[in-house]
Amino acid sequence: MDDSMCLRFFLEPGQSTHRRYEALRAIFVEGLPVDQVADRFGYRPAALRSLISRFRSGCRAGNAPPFSFATAPVALRAGKRVKTKAVPSSPKSPIVAS
Repeated sequence: MDDSMCLRFFLEPGQSTHRRYEALRAIFVEGLPVDQVADRFGYRPAALRSLISRFRSGCRAGNAPPFSFATAPVALRAGKRVKTKAVPSSPKSPIVAS
């Protein structure tokens, strides 16, 4: 079975939130160097370091970024009605539904 498209989904993420998730995962889970991850996911090393710093800060404060909720601002800018409700494990994180 040819899973090359499935593999590309993870190695070449098209959406910015997915790309950010995969880059942070490569840093924290795979332990890859910043320069290598920046090159792999199209970040400047300084921008990736900033992203890492903000992620660490958010985790320490108990507010890890909810990567799947990045569509809310787009929906709001487009004038769509967006409902939110609290996630049981994290009352500050909204669930977005259209």
